[in-house]
Amino acid sequence: MIRGKVHPEATVGATRLAAFTDGVFAIAATLLVLDLTTHTFGAVQSNAELWGALAAMVPQFFNFALSFLLLCLLWMTHVEQFEWIVRVDGVVIWLNNIRLLFIVVVPFATGLTTEYSTYTAGRVLMPITFFLAILTSWLQWSWAVRRRADLMPDLSEADARAYGRGALSAVIISLLVVIISPWIGSAAFLLFVFDGLLTRLLRGR
Repeated sequence: MIRGKVHPEATVGATRLAAFTDGVFAIAATLLVLDLTTHTFGAVQSNAELWGALAAMVPQFFNFALSFLLLCLLWMTHVEQFEWIVRVDGVVIWLNNIRLLFIVVVPFATGLTTEYSTYTAGRVLMPITFFLAILTSWLQWSWAVRRRADLMPDLSEADARAYGRGALSAVIISLLVVIISPWIGSAAFLLFVFDGLLTRLLRGR
């Protein structure tokens, strides 16, 4: 265990933290499918009724696919970060734990959004959950940049800061998603199609 009071600059290898994070992401992504059930179908007696019941689940399928895709994108960000972060300190570990706290809430938030999309609270919980996860991920990287010499010595300061500015685009867009989600719900996540453009603008390319 890293104890700051013994050695404030203490670090450990990043391998175990990265593996633990991979596992949590995998479990969260798998749990999403548990909301896809047939308990609302009732007594289906024809092909037409079955297709009708499946059609009624379109909002569930949409939110499932959306959450799965966003989890994959967050995991890909984690993988990219830990290609460079070779050691971690207590701050990185706890920021990572906080991020995973929001990640494991995603299946619950997705189910709530699907079932209670007519209510404002139901429409905003999933966007808020992803915003907090993305924000924590960005804060984790920003701290690693601050301690770049110890945590990711193979990455130049210029490249590290450029990556951080690019990652800020996801924070900005996810905040905008939260702001407009009370009116359009999960459709607000379509704003992420502009992530690449905003990333290039923030990096000055």
